[in-house]
Amino acid sequence: MAARKSSAPLIEVTARPGQPLGMAPATFLRDFWQKRPLLIRNAFPDFQTPVQPEDLAGLACEEGVLARLIEHDKAQDGWRVRTGPFQEDVFPALPDHDWTLLVQDVDKWDPDVRALIEHFSFLPRWRMDDVMISFAATGGSVGAHVDQYDVFLLQAHGHRRWQIDASESIKGKQPPLGFRPDVELKLLKVFKPTHDWVLAPGDMLYL
Repeated sequence: MAARKSSAPLIEVTARPGQPLGMAPATFLRDFWQKRPLLIRNAFPDFQTPVQPEDLAGLACEEGVLARLIEHDKAQDGWRVRTGPFQEDVFPALPDHDWTLLVQDVDKWDPDVRALIEHFSFLPRWRMDDVMISFAATGGSVGAHVDQYDVFLLQAHGHRRWQIDASESIKGKQPPLGFRPDVELKLLKVFKPTHDWVLAPGDMLYL
């Protein structure tokens, strides 16, 4: 007996020339927007990051910039969150692993980053909040969490592993949403990923 073909849209596609979403914007809005995640391989081919890690660290030291430094003690499964602006001597003192720097509103500070927003003109401008850039040292993470907004994650430099639980959007089964009371971050107590990917430069993940 032949297997029954599913009518559900694929969750991973490869971009095509002129279609960084791997499909027409109308198809994306119909089948994925606020419905299910999508990994788009090679959405921005030959992408060159406009912001280097040292530039991001320098920006995180400026007054008025929203920045967070998240460190993970894997031995104790402890998490530490520090907010900017940071002193310049903070970053040289960090280990070479298990931390992540996040800087919000980078589009307000860098015109090349701001130009990225033009690629998402199929969405109304009021839907767009900001361009946040993160840099993760080896093993760096922000932990298993739930975002309250739609996000396009563009891999700009290096490779990064992403794990997601898409059981609700694919199977209609809502995962448990209990949060850990012992950490500053709103991290899930239980996380069972349904998908596990490594993103390369130019790949983009929509959640």
